[in-house]
Amino acid sequence: MTYKSDITAFIEQLKSERPGLDEEQQSGRALLWDKAPLDLDERERARLSRVPQKAYVYQNN
Repeated sequence: MTYKSDITAFIEQLKSERPGLDEEQQSGRALLWDKAPLDLDERERARLSRVPQKAYVYQNN
C-alpha cells in the first residue's frame, strides 16, 4: 500500500460524494475568470484613454 496524505484522501472522498464537483468548479471559473477577448479597436481606445500615474501616488501636489 502506498502512502496517501490526509488532504488527498479528503479530496478523493469529496469527489466520490459529489461527482459533479469538477464541472461546478469549471463553470465557476468560467463565470469569474474566463473573459471574452477584447476587439482591437476597444483595446486601443482603452490604451489611449489611460491616465498616466505619478511616481509617488500618495503625494498631494
